[in-house]
Amino acid sequence: MPETSDQVGTSWKVTLPCTRDEAETLAEDNFFMASSDSVPTIVTREDGDGWAIDIYCEGKPDKKMLQGISGLAPSTNAKPVVEKLGDEDWVTMSQAGLEPLRAGRFYVHTSNAAQDSEKDVCNICIDASQAFGTGHHETTMGCLETLDGLKRRGKRFRNIADIGTGTGLLAFAAQHLWPRSEIIAGDIDEIAVAVSIDNAKLNHIPLGNGKRAVRLLKSNGLDHPAIQRRAPYDLIIANILAGPLVSLAPQFAAAATTSTTLILAGLLKEQKAEIVRAYQKVGFRLRGSRLENEWPCLTFVKARNYGRKRSHFRAKSPLADDYFGEC
Repeated sequence: MPETSDQVGTSWKVTLPCTRDEAETLAEDNFFMASSDSVPTIVTREDGDGWAIDIYCEGKPDKKMLQGISGLAPSTNAKPVVEKLGDEDWVTMSQAGLEPLRAGRFYVHTSNAAQDSEKDVCNICIDASQAFGTGHHETTMGCLETLDGLKRRGKRFRNIADIGTGTGLLAFAAQHLWPRSEIIAGDIDEIAVAVSIDNAKLNHIPLGNGKRAVRLLKSNGLDHPAIQRRAPYDLIIANILAGPLVSLAPQFAAAATTSTTLILAGLLKEQKAEIVRAYQKVGFRLRGSRLENEWPCLTFVKARNYGRKRSHFRAKSPLADDYFGEC
């Protein structure tokens, strides 16, 4: 039976009420891959006194997809509301609610918003996409403000790693602050890597090896040989989740040297003590904590070497399917 216009070539929007906690922890799940030809764009927003999830997609969502969407907000008994958008640009519409934001010297905006012309502002364009890290989550804002604060205090870094880079935003921010540095950024999701490469080109970020460039690659934690070869780093950034952060502590210690700065985010404030303990055990000391609502951004400094060989890595990262890029 031939496909109708309701099934393909038409844009659709699905809306589902949710709680704030569900909105803040939402991740684009793999169930979309099995039920549609293109991965939808997911946007969360405040809706009156509550919150809502908007999913924009091409082609009418099928029963399996709607069941998956319902699972994104298990707290509600409401059914997803399906709306046909016709020939409108659903990607642009999905970004309409993403207002530009200011974090330190950084001004993060989508391609349908104007840049900030104020002097000394670093404009970065990041569109909503299949990867994480548009800058509109508290964890990303905390990292941007922490990076900006390090620069204002005169910190200099020459060898930087961004683990779980998502859209590449934090790696790009580091390149703005320390343009002569070597930066390597990895993500376990190959879609995120492709998106980050596109974003680098959009923002005129030089790609490649060596100084003044950012290298983007697929890696499970620090498993990629290129990430291991570049160690030790003087700045490591990881905006992921608390579980993977705990598991990665020995790897981060092995990739660091005395006085290495480590920025960690993606955890809730009640998870802070666990993270601090895990990193104290491998030689890091907490030097700063910035709180954005319920989301801390922690800054550590390496106080001593860990293990017999500073450059030793495990053969395999202790991360499975619970690893995510930037929020």
